[in-house]
Amino acid sequence: MQKIESISVMRRVAEEWRATGKRVAWVPTSGALHGGHASLIRRARESADIVVVSVFLNPLQFGPSEDFAKYPRNPAGDVALAEREGVTVLFAPTVEEMFPKGFSSHVAEDGVSRTLCGITRPQFFRGVLTCWVKLIHLLRPGVLLMGENEAQLIAVMRKFTADLLLPVEIIAVPTVRDPDGLPVSARNAYLTPTQRDEALAVYRSLVKVKEMVDSGVQSADRIVAEVTHLLAAKRRLRVIYISVVDRTTMEQLREVSPGQCLMAIAYWVDEVRLTDNIPL
Repeated sequence: MQKIESISVMRRVAEEWRATGKRVAWVPTSGALHGGHASLIRRARESADIVVVSVFLNPLQFGPSEDFAKYPRNPAGDVALAEREGVTVLFAPTVEEMFPKGFSSHVAEDGVSRTLCGITRPQFFRGVLTCWVKLIHLLRPGVLLMGENEAQLIAVMRKFTADLLLPVEIIAVPTVRDPDGLPVSARNAYLTPTQRDEALAVYRSLVKVKEMVDSGVQSADRIVAEVTHLLAAKRRLRVIYISVVDRTTMEQLREVSPGQCLMAIAYWVDEVRLTDNIPL
């Protein structure tokens, strides 16, 4: 595996791949690589000749009161996991490389990103898209791998790449969960055992929702009410949103459309913000 930190070096290497007709798969990450990223890398290896994992904690996607400064970082662990999983290049640019002094250009998607996290984290999608478009132009990937736990970001990227005719196939890989059901996430490291137990109530409520839908319940209001009731007893949990949405447009639905929607939830466990979702 090759580790690259320079944009100029990365551009030269990517141009060599294109010249020889190599198909590139890209796995974007914020670092602190874990089992979820490993799952994306394995799928990437099946989808292309070259696998690039970018490790970049993007300051543009964090709000002023969010956890950029304390977000988990593990450079040595990132290299070890990437090498173990057969990554071709680990691209780890600095903030100064990606966004040098005077950087002032941004891009946005104004439809799919308006709801859910777009309301509570208005800077998030703009920051991600600005960073990722820059990386797409640099790496020229044929395929982009994302975890289904990032359902809204997947929908935003699919709309964005379609609108702008970016030749990137987006593959969504099933969410990887710990044995207790909590989605694997770097932010799980923040949780105490008590907080983790509280967070597991969210997963259990999503499983309950899936059972309700499978038994014939179609009312989104009834489903949301059930989840709200199940979580009300958890004193450390504060729900940001619970919604049944179309998985393509992220618009709120009144009734379940089997195969076309999901339940999405964002919540605080004390001071830790987490998200989860389940296809319906």
